[in-house]
Amino acid sequence: MPPEFAAALGQCVANFGWLEEIIKRTIYALDRARLADDLTQEELQTWLTHIGQIADDSMGTQIDQLDAAMRRYPGLRDRNRITDRLAAIRLHRNLLCHASWRPTEDKTRWHPAFVNTKGEVFDHGLSLTDLETISADTVEIGTRVLRVMRATGVEGYWAGDDEA
Repeated sequence: MPPEFAAALGQCVANFGWLEEIIKRTIYALDRARLADDLTQEELQTWLTHIGQIADDSMGTQIDQLDAAMRRYPGLRDRNRITDRLAAIRLHRNLLCHASWRPTEDKTRWHPAFVNTKGEVFDHGLSLTDLETISADTVEIGTRVLRVMRATGVEGYWAGDDEA
């Protein structure tokens, strides 16, 4: 695999990880915003356990949880568009993260050998431009989800914030 292609693939995978972190933090912020201020310690611990379990869920389950949390939060727009875009990114994530890669006759494309849980085979190669598009789409939807989180008043702390 050419180094440029491998680097772009690695960037896609890193962006998927970043997106999953954004989704988890947004679920936390949306749910935390609607909790009563007078929770008992036991109620708070139950909620924190639930949030901790979401962190171990698959991306599909996290998207479902985010959709439900956005539905419960008043005044949010574009919930359906965000959820639909996340579902499309999830398909790319599963493909790029779980495929084995094979060269094609076209030296600019590599074939991700992958069969999804429905038995569907991905039947064409991907180019560097395809990976760059997937990467940019992932960052764009992650930024939109981040804006949802920040609409709750939670800015979030990110690695490197204290280095700026």
